[in-house]
Amino acid sequence: MVIAPALLGGALLVLPLVALLVRMNWSALPATLADPATGSALALSLITAASATLCCIALGVPLAVVLSRASGWWSVALRGIVTLPLVLPPLVGGLALLSLLGRGGALGDVLAEAGIRIPFTTGAVVIAQTFVSLPFLVISVEGALRALTPAFGDAAATLGATPATALFRVTLPIIRPGLTAGIILCFTRALGEFGATALFAGNAGGTTRTVPLAIYTAFNGAGVTQDTALTLSLILIAIALVSLALVQGRTAARAM
Repeated sequence: MVIAPALLGGALLVLPLVALLVRMNWSALPATLADPATGSALALSLITAASATLCCIALGVPLAVVLSRASGWWSVALRGIVTLPLVLPPLVGGLALLSLLGRGGALGDVLAEAGIRIPFTTGAVVIAQTFVSLPFLVISVEGALRALTPAFGDAAATLGATPATALFRVTLPIIRPGLTAGIILCFTRALGEFGATALFAGNAGGTTRTVPLAIYTAFNGAGVTQDTALTLSLILIAIALVSLALVQGRTAARAM
């Protein structure tokens, strides 16, 4: 009864990826990888995604700690705010960032008077990637913290450890698998971000044109070829598969 729909669902997930691989011009792959446009987009994506991941660690771990300790309506409200970027259309996120930090925005004019311009810069790419990927880290770390036995923190406090010491020397090392999984998912999501980046950061080659934007540009007939777009798509798929393998491997190891 469920086999036919399950097979159809599996085919819907797998066949598009297979079609992409079939369409690849494998003989042109080395030349495409050596193309400056490919290298520029890939390097920019890796640098900005890594920077966004570091921002998510710095902001997301404290947020996850607060969320794990919250209760009642405060917990529901905070969790809703944290998870909102997961369900928000990326273009809406980009417009929201532009409304905050762009010209005429809530903070944009203040920053402009101070000589700081954020939209349509590489920094805007990092901010957009952080906005959309932060929930992945927070949710992962918060789940690990809620599953943690409070006795560990209590024991550290009894021995004279400050809350900060207990967090960095006891709590975080214990939840390292959950933290690592959150970091991997966060980096992968940042690497694939498109909508918020396009609206908030633009699509300037070498400055804001990340891999997803380079793929989009290729199919609109500007800047790079479709071979480049397919190659960049293959790279993103490979990174996603490796990331999922790492996360699943850690999950399986914890379950054993």
